[in-house]
Amino acid sequence: MRLFSRANALHLGLIALLAALFFTLPAYHTGNLARIMVLAVFAMGYNLLFGYTGLLSLGHALFFSAGMYGLGLAMHLGAATPAPAFLAGLIAALIVSGVVGFLALRTTGVAFMIVTLMFAQAGYLTILYFGSYTRGDEGFVIQQAQRSLLGIDLSDDTNRYFAALILFAAALLVTGAIVRSGFGRTLVAIRENEQRATMLGYDVQRLKLIAVVLSGVLSGASGAAYALLFGYAGATFATVQYSIFPLLWVLLGGAGTTIGPLIGAIFMFYLIDYASGLTNAYLLLVGVALVALTLFASQGIVGTIRARWIRWLP
Repeated sequence: MRLFSRANALHLGLIALLAALFFTLPAYHTGNLARIMVLAVFAMGYNLLFGYTGLLSLGHALFFSAGMYGLGLAMHLGAATPAPAFLAGLIAALIVSGVVGFLALRTTGVAFMIVTLMFAQAGYLTILYFGSYTRGDEGFVIQQAQRSLLGIDLSDDTNRYFAALILFAAALLVTGAIVRSGFGRTLVAIRENEQRATMLGYDVQRLKLIAVVLSGVLSGASGAAYALLFGYAGATFATVQYSIFPLLWVLLGGAGTTIGPLIGAIFMFYLIDYASGLTNAYLLLVGVALVALTLFASQGIVGTIRARWIRWLP
Protein backbone atom coordinates (compact mmCIF):
# COMPACT_ATOMS: atom_id res chain seq x y z
CA MET A 1 0.00 0.00 0.00
CA ARG A 2 1.35 3.41 -0.93
CA LEU A 3 2.25 5.98 1.69
CA PHE A 4 -0.54 8.25 0.43
CA SER A 5 -3.15 5.54 0.96
CA ARG A 6 -1.82 4.50 4.35
CA ALA A 7 -1.74 8.10 5.57
CA ASN A 8 -5.34 8.66 4.46
CA ALA A 9 -6.43 5.39 6.03
CA LEU A 10 -4.80 6.42 9.31
CA HIS A 11 -6.50 9.83 9.29
CA LEU A 12 -9.93 8.43 8.44
CA GLY A 13 -9.50 5.67 11.03
CA LEU A 14 -8.63 8.25 13.69
CA ILE A 15 -11.70 10.31 12.81
CA ALA A 16 -13.89 7.18 13.01
CA LEU A 17 -12.33 6.27 16.38
CA LEU A 18 -13.07 9.71 17.80
CA ALA A 19 -16.67 9.42 16.59
CA ALA A 20 -17.02 5.98 18.23
CA LEU A 21 -15.51 7.20 21.50
CA PHE A 22 -18.47 9.52 22.01
CA PHE A 23 -20.73 6.49 22.43
CA THR A 24 -18.38 4.58 24.74
CA LEU A 25 -16.74 7.14 27.05
CA PRO A 26 -18.36 8.81 30.08
CA ALA A 27 -19.70 12.34 29.59
CA TYR A 28 -16.73 13.82 31.46
CA HIS A 29 -14.24 12.45 28.96
CA THR A 30 -16.32 13.29 25.88
CA GLY A 31 -16.54 16.86 27.16
CA ASN A 32 -12.76 16.91 27.52
CA LEU A 33 -12.27 15.41 24.06
CA ALA A 34 -14.47 18.09 22.46
CA ARG A 35 -12.26 20.77 23.99
CA ILE A 36 -9.08 18.87 23.06
CA MET A 37 -10.12 18.46 19.43
CA VAL A 38 -10.70 22.20 19.07
CA LEU A 39 -7.34 22.99 20.67
CA ALA A 40 -5.66 20.30 18.53
CA VAL A 41 -6.60 22.37 15.47
CA PHE A 42 -4.71 25.25 17.10
CA ALA A 43 -1.73 22.92 17.51
CA MET A 44 -2.03 21.79 13.87
CA GLY A 45 -1.76 25.39 12.75
CA TYR A 46 1.33 25.82 14.89
CA ASN A 47 2.79 22.54 13.61
CA LEU A 48 2.44 23.69 10.01
CA LEU A 49 4.71 26.65 10.78
CA PHE A 50 7.10 25.10 13.30
CA GLY A 51 7.10 21.39 12.50
CA TYR A 52 7.12 21.67 8.71
CA THR A 53 8.56 25.12 7.94
CA GLY A 54 10.98 25.36 10.86
CA LEU A 55 9.80 28.77 12.09
CA LEU A 56 9.62 29.01 15.89
CA SER A 57 6.86 31.43 16.84
CA LEU A 58 5.92 32.62 20.31
CA GLY A 59 2.98 34.67 19.11
CA HIS A 60 0.31 32.22 18.04
CA ALA A 61 -2.03 33.29 20.82
CA LEU A 62 -2.52 36.43 18.69
CA PHE A 63 -3.97 34.38 15.82
CA PHE A 64 -6.09 32.22 18.15
CA SER A 65 -7.52 35.31 19.87
CA ALA A 66 -8.05 37.09 16.53
CA GLY A 67 -10.36 34.28 15.47
CA MET A 68 -11.99 34.17 18.90
CA TYR A 69 -12.70 37.90 19.06
CA GLY A 70 -13.57 38.13 15.38
CA LEU A 71 -16.42 35.71 15.99
CA GLY A 72 -17.16 36.78 19.56
CA LEU A 73 -17.48 40.51 18.88
CA ALA A 74 -19.50 39.89 15.72
CA MET A 75 -22.00 37.90 17.80
CA HIS A 76 -21.77 39.89 21.03
CA LEU A 77 -21.90 43.42 19.57
CA GLY A 78 -23.12 42.88 16.02
CA ALA A 79 -25.76 40.22 16.77
CA ALA A 80 -24.38 38.13 13.90
CA THR A 81 -25.42 34.52 13.46
CA PRO A 82 -22.76 31.78 13.86
CA ALA A 83 -21.96 31.23 10.16
CA PRO A 84 -21.07 34.85 9.21
CA ALA A 85 -19.49 35.34 12.64
CA PHE A 86 -17.22 32.33 12.09
CA LEU A 87 -16.28 33.78 8.69
CA ALA A 88 -15.49 37.08 10.44
CA GLY A 89 -13.18 35.18 12.79
CA LEU A 90 -11.36 33.58 9.85
CA ILE A 91 -11.01 36.93 8.08
CA ALA A 92 -9.66 38.55 11.26
CA ALA A 93 -7.07 35.77 11.62
CA LEU A 94 -6.20 36.03 7.92
CA ILE A 95 -5.56 39.78 8.11
CA VAL A 96 -3.63 39.62 11.38
CA SER A 97 -1.44 36.71 10.26
CA GLY A 98 -0.78 38.39 6.91
CA VAL A 99 0.38 41.61 8.57
CA VAL A 100 2.42 39.83 11.24
CA GLY A 101 3.98 37.49 8.68
CA PHE A 102 4.89 40.31 6.31
CA LEU A 103 6.67 42.22 9.08
CA ALA A 104 8.09 39.37 11.19
CA LEU A 105 9.62 37.54 8.22
CA ARG A 106 12.00 40.44 7.77
CA THR A 107 13.84 38.76 10.65
CA THR A 108 15.14 35.22 11.15
CA GLY A 109 15.96 32.82 13.96
CA VAL A 110 15.71 34.14 17.51
CA ALA A 111 14.75 37.59 16.23
CA PHE A 112 11.67 36.08 14.52
CA MET A 113 10.69 34.39 17.76
CA ILE A 114 11.02 37.64 19.73
CA VAL A 115 9.14 39.70 17.15
CA THR A 116 6.20 37.28 17.12
CA LEU A 117 6.15 37.39 20.93
CA MET A 118 6.07 41.20 20.83
CA PHE A 119 3.16 41.17 18.37
CA ALA A 120 1.24 38.76 20.58
CA GLN A 121 1.83 40.93 23.64
CA ALA A 122 0.70 43.98 21.68
CA GLY A 123 -2.48 42.09 20.75
CA TYR A 124 -3.11 41.22 24.40
CA LEU A 125 -2.64 44.85 25.48
CA THR A 126 -4.96 45.98 22.68
CA ILE A 127 -7.69 43.70 24.00
CA LEU A 128 -7.23 45.20 27.47
CA TYR A 129 -7.16 48.77 26.11
CA PHE A 130 -10.50 48.32 24.37
CA GLY A 131 -12.00 46.74 27.47
CA SER A 132 -15.28 48.61 27.00
CA TYR A 133 -15.88 46.33 23.99
CA THR A 134 -13.87 43.20 24.85
CA ARG A 135 -14.49 43.23 28.64
CA GLY A 136 -10.73 42.67 29.11
CA ASP A 137 -9.65 39.87 31.45
CA GLU A 138 -13.25 39.33 32.52
CA GLY A 139 -14.28 38.50 28.98
CA PHE A 140 -17.84 37.99 27.84
CA VAL A 141 -20.26 35.12 27.42
CA ILE A 142 -21.95 34.29 24.12
CA GLN A 143 -25.51 33.48 25.05
CA GLN A 144 -26.82 29.97 24.50
CA ALA A 145 -29.67 31.26 22.33
CA GLN A 146 -27.14 32.75 19.89
CA ARG A 147 -25.16 29.52 19.48
CA SER A 148 -27.50 27.83 17.02
CA LEU A 149 -26.41 26.92 13.49
CA LEU A 150 -29.05 25.77 10.98
CA GLY A 151 -31.34 24.99 13.89
CA ILE A 152 -28.67 22.92 15.68
CA ASP A 153 -27.97 23.99 19.26
CA LEU A 154 -24.17 23.99 19.53
CA SER A 155 -24.33 24.34 23.31
CA ASP A 156 -25.75 20.81 23.53
CA ASP A 157 -23.07 18.31 24.55
CA THR A 158 -23.70 15.94 21.64
CA ASN A 159 -23.87 18.65 19.00
CA ARG A 160 -20.80 20.36 20.44
CA TYR A 161 -18.78 17.14 20.31
CA PHE A 162 -19.60 16.40 16.70
CA ALA A 163 -19.12 20.02 15.64
CA ALA A 164 -15.64 19.85 17.21
CA LEU A 165 -15.05 16.54 15.42
CA ILE A 166 -16.09 18.01 12.06
CA LEU A 167 -13.68 20.91 12.55
CA PHE A 168 -10.89 18.58 13.62
CA ALA A 169 -11.53 16.18 10.72
CA ALA A 170 -11.50 19.02 8.18
CA ALA A 171 -8.27 20.45 9.63
CA LEU A 172 -6.60 17.03 9.73
CA LEU A 173 -7.50 16.15 6.14
CA VAL A 174 -6.55 19.59 4.83
CA THR A 175 -3.19 19.70 6.63
CA GLY A 176 -2.53 16.11 5.57
CA ALA A 177 -3.11 17.09 1.94
CA ILE A 178 -0.96 20.22 2.30
CA VAL A 179 2.08 18.48 3.77
CA ARG A 180 1.97 15.75 1.12
CA SER A 181 1.70 18.26 -1.71
CA GLY A 182 4.57 19.85 -3.58
CA PHE A 183 4.05 22.98 -1.49
CA GLY A 184 4.36 21.00 1.73
CA ARG A 185 7.51 19.26 0.55
CA THR A 186 8.98 22.64 -0.31
CA LEU A 187 8.26 23.84 3.23
CA VAL A 188 10.19 20.84 4.55
CA ALA A 189 13.05 21.71 2.19
CA ILE A 190 13.08 25.24 3.62
CA ARG A 191 13.12 23.82 7.14
CA GLU A 192 16.04 21.54 6.36
CA ASN A 193 18.16 23.97 4.34
CA GLU A 194 16.77 27.39 3.48
CA GLN A 195 19.85 28.46 1.52
CA ARG A 196 19.71 25.38 -0.71
CA ALA A 197 15.99 25.96 -1.33
CA THR A 198 16.80 29.51 -2.40
CA MET A 199 19.56 28.28 -4.72
CA LEU A 200 17.07 25.88 -6.34
CA GLY A 201 15.00 28.88 -7.35
CA TYR A 202 12.19 28.84 -4.78
CA ASP A 203 10.80 32.16 -3.56
CA VAL A 204 11.44 31.31 0.08
CA GLN A 205 10.02 34.54 1.56
CA ARG A 206 6.73 34.14 -0.32
CA LEU A 207 6.41 30.50 0.68
CA LYS A 208 7.13 31.28 4.33
CA LEU A 209 4.54 34.06 4.27
CA ILE A 210 1.96 31.63 2.87
CA ALA A 211 2.88 29.20 5.65
CA VAL A 212 2.40 31.91 8.30
CA VAL A 213 -1.00 32.85 6.87
CA LEU A 214 -2.19 29.22 6.63
CA SER A 215 -0.96 28.61 10.16
CA GLY A 216 -2.70 31.75 11.39
CA VAL A 217 -6.01 30.92 9.71
CA LEU A 218 -6.02 27.40 11.20
CA SER A 219 -5.26 28.85 14.63
CA GLY A 220 -7.97 31.47 14.13
CA ALA A 221 -10.48 28.79 13.15
CA SER A 222 -9.69 27.04 16.43
CA GLY A 223 -10.19 30.27 18.40
CA ALA A 224 -13.48 31.05 16.65
CA ALA A 225 -14.74 27.50 17.22
CA TYR A 226 -13.72 27.62 20.88
CA ALA A 227 -15.73 30.81 21.46
CA LEU A 228 -18.74 29.43 19.57
CA LEU A 229 -18.81 25.96 21.10
CA PHE A 230 -17.95 26.91 24.68
CA GLY A 231 -19.61 30.31 24.72
CA TYR A 232 -16.81 32.46 26.07
CA ALA A 233 -14.15 34.89 24.84
CA GLY A 234 -11.57 36.44 27.17
CA ALA A 235 -8.17 38.10 27.16
CA THR A 236 -6.65 35.07 28.93
CA PHE A 237 -6.52 33.33 25.57
CA ALA A 238 -4.28 36.09 24.20
CA THR A 239 -1.59 35.73 26.89
CA VAL A 240 1.89 34.27 26.37
CA GLN A 241 0.68 31.08 28.04
CA TYR A 242 -1.51 30.33 25.02
CA SER A 243 1.46 30.82 22.73
CA ILE A 244 3.48 28.30 24.73
CA PHE A 245 0.74 25.65 24.85
CA PRO A 246 0.71 24.77 21.12
CA LEU A 247 4.52 24.59 21.16
CA LEU A 248 4.36 22.06 24.02
CA TRP A 249 1.60 20.05 22.35
CA VAL A 250 3.54 19.84 19.10
CA LEU A 251 6.84 18.95 20.81
CA LEU A 252 5.17 16.28 22.95
CA GLY A 253 3.16 14.77 20.12
CA GLY A 254 5.85 15.04 17.47
CA ALA A 255 6.77 18.05 15.35
CA GLY A 256 6.34 17.44 11.65
CA THR A 257 3.72 14.68 12.11
CA THR A 258 0.07 15.08 11.20
CA ILE A 259 -1.45 13.37 14.24
CA GLY A 260 1.20 14.50 16.73
CA PRO A 261 -0.66 17.72 17.70
CA LEU A 262 -3.72 15.73 18.83
CA ILE A 263 -1.65 13.19 20.76
CA GLY A 264 0.35 15.96 22.42
CA ALA A 265 -2.80 17.89 23.38
CA ILE A 266 -4.41 14.75 24.87
CA PHE A 267 -1.25 13.86 26.79
CA MET A 268 -0.79 17.36 28.20
CA PHE A 269 -4.47 17.82 29.09
CA TYR A 270 -4.79 14.57 31.01
CA LEU A 271 -1.35 14.87 32.58
CA ILE A 272 -2.41 18.16 34.17
CA ASP A 273 -5.88 16.80 34.96
CA TYR A 274 -4.67 13.72 36.84
CA ALA A 275 -1.65 15.38 38.47
CA SER A 276 -3.86 18.18 39.86
CA GLY A 277 -6.04 15.52 41.47
CA LEU A 278 -3.05 14.06 43.32
CA THR A 279 -1.35 17.14 44.75
CA ASN A 280 -1.41 20.94 44.85
CA ALA A 281 2.15 20.80 43.52
CA TYR A 282 0.88 19.23 40.31
CA LEU A 283 3.01 21.49 38.12
CA LEU A 284 6.10 19.85 39.62
CA LEU A 285 4.84 16.41 38.55
CA VAL A 286 3.94 17.77 35.14
CA GLY A 287 7.40 19.30 34.78
CA VAL A 288 9.15 16.05 35.73
CA ALA A 289 7.01 14.07 33.29
CA LEU A 290 7.69 16.53 30.47
CA VAL A 291 11.45 16.52 31.11
CA ALA A 292 11.47 12.70 31.15
CA LEU A 293 9.53 12.55 27.89
CA THR A 294 11.87 15.08 26.31
CA LEU A 295 14.93 13.07 27.38
CA PHE A 296 13.71 9.63 26.32
CA ALA A 297 11.48 10.57 23.37
CA SER A 298 13.12 13.68 21.98
CA GLN A 299 11.11 13.51 18.74
CA GLY A 300 7.81 13.41 20.60
CA ILE A 301 5.47 10.46 21.02
CA VAL A 302 4.44 10.02 17.37
CA GLY A 303 7.85 11.12 16.08
CA THR A 304 9.60 8.49 18.19
CA ILE A 305 7.18 5.76 17.09
CA ARG A 306 7.84 6.75 13.47
CA ALA A 307 11.62 6.81 13.93
CA ARG A 308 11.82 3.44 15.72
CA TRP A 309 8.98 1.26 14.50
CA ILE A 310 6.47 2.62 11.95
CA ARG A 311 8.43 4.66 9.45
CA TRP A 312 5.51 5.38 7.14
CA LEU A 313 3.61 7.45 9.74
CA PRO A 314 2.77 10.82 8.20
